[in-house]
Amino acid sequence: MTKLIPVLIFFITACSHAFASEIQSGEAIRGQSIQGSLLRGKVEAGSSISHDGKSIPVSKDGDFVFGFSRDTTKAVTLVVVKDNKETLIRLTPEVREYRIQRIDGLEQSKVTPPVSVSERIRNDAVIVRKARSEVSSLNGFKQEFIWPSVGPISGVYGSQRVLNGKPSWPHFGVDVAAPTGTPVVAPAEGKVTLAHADLYYSGGTIIIDHGMGVFSTFLHLSKLSVSVGDVIKQGDKIGEIGETGRATGPHLDWRINWRNVRLDPALLVPAREGLDYTSNSE
Repeated sequence: MTKLIPVLIFFITACSHAFASEIQSGEAIRGQSIQGSLLRGKVEAGSSISHDGKSIPVSKDGDFVFGFSRDTTKAVTLVVVKDNKETLIRLTPEVREYRIQRIDGLEQSKVTPPVSVSERIRNDAVIVRKARSEVSSLNGFKQEFIWPSVGPISGVYGSQRVLNGKPSWPHFGVDVAAPTGTPVVAPAEGKVTLAHADLYYSGGTIIIDHGMGVFSTFLHLSKLSVSVGDVIKQGDKIGEIGETGRATGPHLDWRINWRNVRLDPALLVPAREGLDYTSNSE
């Protein structure tokens, strides 16, 4: 005889500014249900969680994270199992409008990197993937993140350029413009998994593991103040703003990843005046 598993179904559609949605006895989702967001959840200790048949890591205390990609439009269902009881958490992302900029008449060298650097670019990608490959038990992801530097916002997540009619990769970070040498601090505690002074695209680059597959990446740095393996507290200086790599001026490009999902850092920090997170207009 087939054993029946009791099922409790909870449908949650969080508005873009709702930071907590109670599910049941100690279970909560914290974050903004919008494209590019990181959702941080809590379930009973000892629970397992899956999505589309793939396991989502859960800490020994029941903490977990989930991220919506830039272009996710469909609702997702997280399956939580504890003591043969199954709970379905349904999350629907709010759809954003992204700024698209079209630029024609560019020299091809400004659109496509020369063949001579192809191998270097591939090697850089391997280095970065390795630095973001671990799902650790660190707890920095649970903190309320702070801005890593101060300055005008010069680039936003999700925006995209169409160069000579060819769409380029969307921008997956938030850019903070400031003079070279401006301090950059850790937005949350974690462990340094990459500190490289010269990657082709990103120049001086630091990656910090915040735990549970959540990583911060800091691009175009002029100075690195940390080394691989360093354990960093929130607010510790990690480097200085620069214009290294493929940059057109001094700025910090800050990115957030959950596993292979690229997220919007601006959704994790206090709102900045004049920055519209929904439409990506400054």
